[in-house]
Amino acid sequence: MAIITSKKFFDFDLLRRVVSYAAPYKKKFYLSIVLAIVLAVFTPVRPILIQVTVDKYISGRIIQMLVLITVIQIGFLVLETGLRFYFSYITSWLGQNVVKDLRVKVYKKVLGLNLSQFDKTPIGTLTTRTVDDIERINDVFSDGLIPILADLLSIICVLSYMFWKDWQLTLVALIPFPIILISTYYFKESVNRSFHRVRNAVASLNAFVQEHITGMQVVQAFAAEEREFEKFKKINKEHRNANINAIFAYSVFFPIVEIVLATAIGLIVWWTSKEALHLQQSQQGTLMAFILCLNLIFRPLRVIADKFNVLQMGMVAGERVFKVLDNKDFINEEGTYAPEKVKGRIEFDHVIFGYTSETPVLKNVSFSVNPGETIAIVGHTGSGKSTIISLLNRLYHIQQGAIKIDNINVEDYKLEILRKNIGVVLQDVFLFSGSILDNITLRNPEIPKGKVIEAAKLIGVHDFIMKLPGDYDFNVMERGAILSVGQRQLLSFIRALLFNPSILILDEATSSVDTESEQMIQRAIDKLISGRTSIVIAHRLSTIRKADKIIVLDKGEVKEMGTHEELISKDGYYHKLYQLQFEKQKSVA
Repeated sequence: MAIITSKKFFDFDLLRRVVSYAAPYKKKFYLSIVLAIVLAVFTPVRPILIQVTVDKYISGRIIQMLVLITVIQIGFLVLETGLRFYFSYITSWLGQNVVKDLRVKVYKKVLGLNLSQFDKTPIGTLTTRTVDDIERINDVFSDGLIPILADLLSIICVLSYMFWKDWQLTLVALIPFPIILISTYYFKESVNRSFHRVRNAVASLNAFVQEHITGMQVVQAFAAEEREFEKFKKINKEHRNANINAIFAYSVFFPIVEIVLATAIGLIVWWTSKEALHLQQSQQGTLMAFILCLNLIFRPLRVIADKFNVLQMGMVAGERVFKVLDNKDFINEEGTYAPEKVKGRIEFDHVIFGYTSETPVLKNVSFSVNPGETIAIVGHTGSGKSTIISLLNRLYHIQQGAIKIDNINVEDYKLEILRKNIGVVLQDVFLFSGSILDNITLRNPEIPKGKVIEAAKLIGVHDFIMKLPGDYDFNVMERGAILSVGQRQLLSFIRALLFNPSILILDEATSSVDTESEQMIQRAIDKLISGRTSIVIAHRLSTIRKADKIIVLDKGEVKEMGTHEELISKDGYYHKLYQLQFEKQKSVA
């Protein structure tokens, strides 16, 4: 996970990119700016009305005008409150819509990333990018850019009125302001550093918790609870310390603002008293207006530094999100070839591939499969069997060579069409939280329940499903945890059959089921592979004896190729694998 570091005081290019996502809502964006200007102009109106009320109408005892101006003040206050509410609503609405659009765009990008990105990036980190970091971008609009603009304009308008009314008194009131400026700078820097620590800690915390909850069975099986708990406490402590640093900065800054405000008010009173020991009635309104103006200046000053940090928080979060959007390691979807159905001829032509460029997994692999043929791929763990399946599905990009289906490079196929023609049953079956029906159809409305039941009966698991509470509507929970490995395998097998692919891939499909279930699947396989190109990867060599061709892989290289009988007669790699498994089965028996 990349550690966030502060690069420069402010990145205007990044801000422009964040703001560009408000383009579909530009009317609301411009309206919020107009409201910011209007509210800024409104800010000094109340002090002006109070000054006029005290100096002119109260001192002159003009009761009728006093009632009128009081009504005007109440009406103005109601109007200003309504505008401030609408301004707050508009900025929040704008932020939430930008967040909605960005989250859709990021998730779509995540769906299109090459699997190599998921190999290198913790799932918790991607979750933080997609959910938490994007939510922080909302703050750029609701509490950052536009509210800061509104506060700055308000301060300018109030100061303009003060200088116009009495420039000397204004300068006296501003004497303690350098303390505020210095405090604001250090407050901003302190909170900004703390925020970077918090964001790193949040990403680490999410990644750790997600990974360990997913792998809880391993943690408990090896009695590693205490060790992992200590690691969690260390990460959680870092998260707490980062937040406490930010809290400390707030605890120091806000009292300083209050002290400076009190000092400024005291200076105003001292200066006015010094000028006239017997203050005239006509000057009392000015004094009251200036005190109110100071509050109107200090109120935004209390939060403007915090809002600037919120803005930078959103910017840093935006930078993290844009790293996902700018990721170039995505699936190439430029292919346009889209046949209704492929015949199923497969050809690997001198394919070289490695998950990292330094370590090749497949080394110059070549073989071909004719339409309707069944081939089996065998080899020790790590020999590259499952990698071949991933490359055929275009889950990774090869470094050299070519992979073709029906003499067309797989890169030239429209990705959706390519994968619709390839049905896969993996060894490690993943089920989503939801009903059995949803997991089998993957929520495809084009697959009716009747077809699902028909496929389930063909496999022989319909009776098992009907015994569950709710039968096909039974909730399998997250990852199908309440089902056995064999049951999940069978559901995955039905899922592959329903899509009626031209090419069927069984990656250790019977390795996790009992003998009875394996026989059930084998009977269905015999019917389904007829007239369909099939690739079978299996540890149990007894399941692939009927294959038209068997390919033996060792350390990423094709060592042997032929039928079961041909390979046995060669007394080579396959014969040794067969003898080893036969001896193992004999010893178990």
